Amino acid sequence: MLQKNNNSFADKTGIPMSLLWGYVGILIFMMGDGMETGWLSPYLKAQGMTIEQNATLFTAYGITVAISAWFSGVLAEGFGPKKTMLAGLLLYLAGTTGFVGYGLAHLNFPVMIITYALRGFGYPLFAYSFMVWIAYQSPKEKLGRAVGWFWFVFTGGLNVLGAFYSSWAIKSLGYINTLWSSVFWVLIGAFFALLLNKASFKTGSNGNGAGGKARELLKGLTIIQEEPKVLIGGIVRIINTTAQFAFPVFLPMYMEKHGFDTTTWLQIWGTIFTSNIIFNLIFGFVGDRLGWRNTIMWFGGIGCAITTLGLYYVPQAAPGNFAIVLAAGILWGACLAGYVPLSALVPSLVKKDKGAAIAILNLGAGLPVFVGPALVGLFFSAVGEEGIIWILAVLYFISALLTKFITLPDNAKTLHQVKADNTTLEATI
Repeated sequence: MLQKNNNSFADKTGIPMSLLWGYVGILIFMMGDGMETGWLSPYLKAQGMTIEQNATLFTAYGITVAISAWFSGVLAEGFGPKKTMLAGLLLYLAGTTGFVGYGLAHLNFPVMIITYALRGFGYPLFAYSFMVWIAYQSPKEKLGRAVGWFWFVFTGGLNVLGAFYSSWAIKSLGYINTLWSSVFWVLIGAFFALLLNKASFKTGSNGNGAGGKARELLKGLTIIQEEPKVLIGGIVRIINTTAQFAFPVFLPMYMEKHGFDTTTWLQIWGTIFTSNIIFNLIFGFVGDRLGWRNTIMWFGGIGCAITTLGLYYVPQAAPGNFAIVLAAGILWGACLAGYVPLSALVPSLVKKDKGAAIAILNLGAGLPVFVGPALVGLFFSAVGEEGIIWILAVLYFISALLTKFITLPDNAKTLHQVKADNTTLEATI
């Protein structure tokens, strides 16, 4: 009876029940990892660092995140998710110790860059490796929902629980102790994901030994030659969250000029991503029914372009008005979730080597951590906040156009596409 109930729950939600503890672990780990996202830049600016220095720090972090994100898919497929996730945990702990204990404590900028960059290797290896596990455990017809749940717990930890916890912790513990507390939370997350999670992993790869592992790594590059649409999917994935990582560099200070202090901004930021994680689930279901491409193009690309502009102009029109600015943020967070079906669309472009396809997708998820701050660092002095906002909005429009070219092979079409094809055929007859 218990097994039947578990299967029923899995059927309704799309969560692979064998990986349930892994989902819980990702949520808690990412809460520890993301607690400084909304306040580190204004804190460092208050300590005398410039926005350009902040952008440099976040860019260095983003470079290692991008490298780690690309390796995560192929390493997870070649060595297994648990070993890859453990490596991510250890790198995170080493980087955090150096950054908080030596760099930040003494405001030593070179040490801060090196140790924060080391820390950046951690979460992609831990979190994105788990997505490979999901891709192999989930039936194709439920994959959209399964990855929707992944982004629910990933973003829920990184941007929701992390932000709300920090809004309390920085007042009660102080900034430095808040960062130290992240160690506790990532260890709890690792306990759930690595120890309580007993799911097995069987790869579709035939590679064995060192040569096989090397071939797995090379597939992360050769896959884009075999299936160029995987590369287009990776580019769309970069654009998806570039704004998410550009905003923390300058938007808290912009919001402060329009009546929102750091604590209030953290509450807005946390609520934005509460909206986002809810719609991560909604768009997982919507994508399976209305079509993955349609969902990405209209809700993701076009929706984010419009709501990104809203995040800049609404605070000017209603300075200090918490409810109105919060509403604009909630709409942006909801549209950001419109890209969720991309995590189902890209692996479905290939019959095998899904880890390699996911590696490109993970690289696309990691690069925004570098691209977002880099855009601010490169263009802020020349175009200011308004120019940065318009650059981000145009990128979203471009992503909608690119998505039009990501078409699935016949054997991997969604239920929506099969019905559409049948309708067309019947009309022709």
